[in-house]
Amino acid sequence: MPAQPSEPLIRRAWYQGSIEEFCRSSSGAVLGQLARNSTFDVDQSQIRAWNEEIEILRHQLAGLPGWIFLEFAIPRMGARADAIVLHEAAVYVLEFKTGESGPTSWAREQVWDYALDLKNFHAGSHHAWVVPVLVAAEAVPGSLDGVEHDPDLVFRPICTSPGSLRAVFEAIARRVRGAAIDPVSWARSVYRPTPTIIEAARALYANHSVEDLARSDAGARNLAETSQCLESIIREAREGRKKMICFVTGVPGAGKTLAGLNLAARHPREASPFHSVYLSGNGPLIAVLREALVRDEVRRRRGRGSPVSKASVLSTVKAFIQNVHHFRDEAVADPGAPAEHVAIFDEAQRAWTAEQTARFMRQRHGIKNWSQSEPEFLLSCLDRHEDWAVVVCLVGGGQEINTGEAGIEAWLEAVGSRFRHWHACISPRLTDSEYAAGRAVAMASAWPNVRLEESLHLAVSMRSFRAENVSAFVKALLDCDRAAAERHWERLCSTYPIVLTRDLKTAKDWVRKQARGSERYGLLASSRALRLKPHAIDVRVSVDPVCWFLNDRDDIRSSYYLEDAATEFQVQGLEVDWACVTWDADLRLGGGGWEHYDFRGTRWCRVASPQRRKYFVNAYRVLLTRARQGMVVFVPPGDRSDPTRLPEFYDATYDYLRRLGLPVLD
Repeated sequence: MPAQPSEPLIRRAWYQGSIEEFCRSSSGAVLGQLARNSTFDVDQSQIRAWNEEIEILRHQLAGLPGWIFLEFAIPRMGARADAIVLHEAAVYVLEFKTGESGPTSWAREQVWDYALDLKNFHAGSHHAWVVPVLVAAEAVPGSLDGVEHDPDLVFRPICTSPGSLRAVFEAIARRVRGAAIDPVSWARSVYRPTPTIIEAARALYANHSVEDLARSDAGARNLAETSQCLESIIREAREGRKKMICFVTGVPGAGKTLAGLNLAARHPREASPFHSVYLSGNGPLIAVLREALVRDEVRRRRGRGSPVSKASVLSTVKAFIQNVHHFRDEAVADPGAPAEHVAIFDEAQRAWTAEQTARFMRQRHGIKNWSQSEPEFLLSCLDRHEDWAVVVCLVGGGQEINTGEAGIEAWLEAVGSRFRHWHACISPRLTDSEYAAGRAVAMASAWPNVRLEESLHLAVSMRSFRAENVSAFVKALLDCDRAAAERHWERLCSTYPIVLTRDLKTAKDWVRKQARGSERYGLLASSRALRLKPHAIDVRVSVDPVCWFLNDRDDIRSSYYLEDAATEFQVQGLEVDWACVTWDADLRLGGGGWEHYDFRGTRWCRVASPQRRKYFVNAYRVLLTRARQGMVVFVPPGDRSDPTRLPEFYDATYDYLRRLGLPVLD
């Protein structure tokens, strides 16, 4: 048995110790540690559940070598595993459902998710066998001889009764090979999660720190530095009674939205002197985040015996996350200063031009002669505060998919023309070509109240834990830079599968087979992919992003059903684990590069506008960067009898992707 640790371990669990020590301790002593380390009020039902688990474990583990951790934190999921047991060469993840009639599919997925989380994100578990075990009162233990595991050494979930738990340990110990896990090094191993934005919002709302959610040491430091820099700027503004605007840049998937949500989550209440709000013009993102937070908080409170209505939770969540257009409309109706002193605008470059805003104000509010761009008006709203205010602009590049978007220059021009009394803190990378703000930044550099802040750039991607090169590969692919695309593909192909097919059923079967636990998969298509209808994909059908992203696999509206295709407008800013990307003839490869087509009436029409062409390419950029773990690309074979789906509309695109090295599914 590995030696006892000579110094305290990292406290990810509320109780930890050797199995021998655990079995010697009284139930009261173990319960005392759990209660003291708990982050919520412990009621009698929780004490009864813990006591039952402790008695089961003491009886079933007696005499086994190893280590035990109770209530082990899984920050990415905003949850805790009931127990982790290190025995011989395996990590056992235990979830107890002893008060239920039998194992449910939901409980099975939950313990599987915990096991996958450890395998993917906990360094000490990367090369270990990981065994998810669901302990349910009415479970009927079956033969353990046929229990399967995947190539990454994660077993498929095992369901067992409390009295048969010992047999699971003995059977697995006979099957696995390798040295016994050292509990000291395992417990001190770094945990590097890569949460989806939904998981991140849930975790932040549940009071996890932003550093807990960073994937790598470099990513954690980078994200922490940016968050600390923003907090420092906010304190400076309040203490110095200043108005300040910040521009945060970052590589794709670096955590700009996470940094913004972190600020808002830390100061969501009006009582806070730094009362903040996260704003986005991305309606689907706002709807999905709000519903996810509401469902999670309701579940959490009810689990603690504190029933609460969704409506009451929603009112709090709405103050934390708002649609920027609703914020703007409220400011039009009420000329007073907003409740918040700090406003975080995500994807700030997508704010509307003066023309687009004027059109909306005329049509929606009957206001004529509107002359302000959305950035100018939003700044004027925060400028209503007499003392101080901070605007944080989170700036992305290469994701413009809608007409009427002003770009980041509109913010700087608004400061230069009307708000020169504001102080500006700018990421030095804002001059990069992808942000299209170089001219405005050069102009702003001459202002007296401008400074560059290196910490306002997020340089480490955290989007895909499988590969850092996905965004670079997609960029090269869409730039028709074959040599660069092949280089990036060589670097990522072993860890991030991308496969190609011309059969939609094959594509769907592939994503279903890849997903484990509750890993989400979904069907994606361009909003202009109007000739996928023969394949039963109609992008004109309205997709509810809340149901698509959050509902379970038994709901036909969910992404799991692979019936409703989400477009770039529904998925921008959000992610799935596995994607089935469908590629229609709206973007097709020709002799001189990409050709762009709109389907009008009964035929495809060439698109002449350079700006609209950019939107077409960016739509596929969004679709091809939504999958965290891998994707299949479906390019239709075409149909010679249908003039709107001739094979030559698709063949060149398919051949190009195949020549890059993407494996073809039979």
